[in-house]
Formats: sequence, structure tokens, C-alpha cells
Amino acid sequence: MKVILLEDVKALGKKGQIVNVSDGYARNMILPKKLGLEATPKNLNDLKLQKANEEKVAKEVYEAAQAFAKDLETKEIILTLKTGEGGRTFGSVSSKEISEAAKKQLNLDIDKKKLQLPEPIRTLGVTQVPVRLHPKVTGTLKVWVKEA
Repeated sequence: MKVILLEDVKALGKKGQIVNVSDGYARNMILPKKLGLEATPKNLNDLKLQKANEEKVAKEVYEAAQAFAKDLETKEIILTLKTGEGGRTFGSVSSKEISEAAKKQLNLDIDKKKLQLPEPIRTLGVTQVPVRLHPKVTGTLKVWVKEA
């Protein structure tokens, strides 16, 4: 019997796959536990429409991320650090502080986990901070660190 999987089933397949299983396994395991549906023409058509809709939504999300990345490149954030003798800084600027400053200064809600800062910023000046907006899209945000 051909079955459309509604969830990932270990050693059988992933969600949305059409697999061939024995009739007993389908009747006693897959169908009662709502792990899959019988692959009737109506269910196959529904699956095709659902996949097309998911692709459309994924494409819209990708395009929105690209537009946001382009918009982000024109923006900049200004932060201050205390400095001592010889221009040495006390403390550093972390991704959490950058995220909060983006919220206050630009009204942009950027999650601190999306900021790809390898280590906190400890120097004065401009730093380009990569922002992961989508698995395929990375934007950059300009962060100015000035003397307090």
C-alpha cells in the first residue's frame, strides 16, 4: 500500500514522502497513529498543492530577507565605550547591546542570535557586523563605537 507520510518516521521516510509499506503495517501502525494517509488521488493532489504553497511562502520569505538586507546596509548604529589612557577601552560591545541599540535607534527588531559577531567589539571606530536574516541571506550593519 502506498502511504503519504504526515510526520517523519524512523527507518521509513520524511514528512511529505510517498512510501510503499505492507498493508498490515499501514492499517495497524501508520494510519491509527496519524503518521500517514493512504495515497489516494485526492490526497496526492492535496499534497501537491500543499508543496506548491510551501514553495511560494518560502520564496516570499527569501525575497523579504533580501529586501531587508539591502535596507540594513544603509543603516548605522552609534554606541559609546569608556576609554582610558592611550585610547584603551574599558569593556566591550556585545551582540546583545547591538540588538538593543538597533531597537532604540532604528526601531528594528534584530534578534541577538542573528548577529554573527565572532567576539565582542573592543575597539573604537566602525565595525561591519554580519546579520544572518535567512539561511541564504546575510546582511551587514554598520556599528560606530565612539568614546564616552
